[in-house]
Amino acid sequence: MSFKIHINGQLYDKEDAKISVYDHGLLYGDGVFEGMRSYGAKVFRLEDHLVRLYNSAKAICLEIPISQAEMTSAVNDTLAANGIADGYVRLVVTRGAGTLGLDPNRTSDPQVIIITDHISLYPQEYYDNGLEIVSVSTIRNHPAALSPRVKSLNYLNNILAKIEGLQAGCVEALMLNHKGEVAECTGDNIFLVTGGEVFTPPIDAGILEGITRDVVIKLARAAGLTVRETALTKHDVYIADECFLTGSAAEIVPVVKVDSRVIGDGKPGPITRDLTTRFRETTRA
Repeated sequence: MSFKIHINGQLYDKEDAKISVYDHGLLYGDGVFEGMRSYGAKVFRLEDHLVRLYNSAKAICLEIPISQAEMTSAVNDTLAANGIADGYVRLVVTRGAGTLGLDPNRTSDPQVIIITDHISLYPQEYYDNGLEIVSVSTIRNHPAALSPRVKSLNYLNNILAKIEGLQAGCVEALMLNHKGEVAECTGDNIFLVTGGEVFTPPIDAGILEGITRDVVIKLARAAGLTVRETALTKHDVYIADECFLTGSAAEIVPVVKVDSRVIGDGKPGPITRDLTTRFRETTRA
């Protein structure tokens, strides 16, 4: 099946969906995006994702040419046009085509692109048995250089860390910040469970404020768990009872080994499993 791609209010067959090679999104990674999940033909936390998208755009002086309400309709219409119930939505806004050179004032017509498809970020065995990750030398961008709250099209920082992880035989990699503290993985936020309490790096650790991260924090607190957003080191990871990652595409995936050190008993832990169940119930409510 060839899915329909939304570009600026029009639907195109996947093979015919095109933007200019002069688009600054392509030339310089100048643009913003969101990755979202749909469950039962409804986008999960759509409003939260769109608020982050529009805030990211505002932060880089990119004016999205349609309102948030119009964007909501466009996302839902594209999902419906492709007949997708449980799937993945990639929403991209580029700076638009312009001349060669960095000047954003020499661009015009920002491109709004909506892709709906299916995604399987990790095989089911990782959700059942947990995955192994490795910490890498590529650190997160310094937050004073590029705010991690801007979900931009320039993901080279994450990609370089991903390459290191893959070269080490791991599908995901743990990144530290400029202070040597635990930040996040290349595409997911990280959580630890120690002594029955849940820990995750704070926003000022230079991480993306993940939508799924926020949902999981609320679910954990609603379940009576103490959640601490605090600076963490690799030592904290190594001695944790449980570890798991969260993300829109990944949902919740357990981690059972970090840098060859077994986490807990080497199996997905009870709190991870419980939060996964609660999360699935939430997404299908």
